[in-house]
Amino acid sequence: MKSIAGFLLAALVLSAVAFMLGSYQTDVYRKLLLWITLALGYNFLFGIAGQVAFSHFTFYGIGAYAMVILLFQVGLPLPLAIVAGIVVCVVLALVVAIPATRLEGFYLALATLAFAQLFIVVLNEGGSVTGGPGGLANYRLPDIAGVRVTGPWYTVVIVFLLLGTLATLWRLDRSWFGRACRAVRDDPQAAQAMGINVTTTRIVAYAVTSALAGVAGMVYAFVDNTVNPPIFGLENAFLLLFMVIVGGSGRPAGAIVGAIVLYLLPFFLSPLIGHHHALVFGVVMVAVVLFQPKGLIGIWDGWMARRRASS
Repeated sequence: MKSIAGFLLAALVLSAVAFMLGSYQTDVYRKLLLWITLALGYNFLFGIAGQVAFSHFTFYGIGAYAMVILLFQVGLPLPLAIVAGIVVCVVLALVVAIPATRLEGFYLALATLAFAQLFIVVLNEGGSVTGGPGGLANYRLPDIAGVRVTGPWYTVVIVFLLLGTLATLWRLDRSWFGRACRAVRDDPQAAQAMGINVTTTRIVAYAVTSALAGVAGMVYAFVDNTVNPPIFGLENAFLLLFMVIVGGSGRPAGAIVGAIVLYLLPFFLSPLIGHHHALVFGVVMVAVVLFQPKGLIGIWDGWMARRRASS
């Protein structure tokens, strides 16, 4: 009951913010919510399941392009397009996961990095299907039950996407599957000896988080009403990794903090140092790895521990 009340309170607060912002602030807020959603999914894959993959943002792009193509080129109604888009993401995730998750560490990262680069090549060479380098634009979300969902009301959709993703991953983390993922992350051989199917656990974790990223991409498709290859470039795949590490790997709160800090940081730094804020990202990454390996959320944990000790 408390968790339901907390969910509804969070939904109310986050949704209320959408009705207080101007158009530019609304655009920033929507994309921040989507980045947090992606960071939560990648935190499960990387921080809990222990898979270093660079394809999470790629599935975000797959979901976005699938939605636009299925709706406006194939001509599917919105509910069928959503289901078909999820199926596309799951199938592609399995195609990648079944061979790739047999790899570990550096080799898994390379395999998923190659897949991410292949996706960009396909988008650029896709002709009229993908729109080529210019992408697809000049479309809008179809009316839902005769109602056009736009403005702050579409932000409410993104809020429920974020909270639904958080709730799904929270339940998974606290289930036997979450414990299996952590066991595989910490020691695959010991997990195998305890009866955990390491390969299946990795495949399911990869497929589930990739599907969630795909759903987020479907929602993103109607934020700017345009999709193009640069949006889903490799630099964003690395930024997603940075968010999880800087915030605190393996902790949903860490993923949220990391996403907020690294997404908003350029807005504060750009007026001061222009496009050189990427250098600051590098400095922050090195500083966190060297001095705060538990991420920014570790600072909060340390402060709370000292407070309990002194009380």
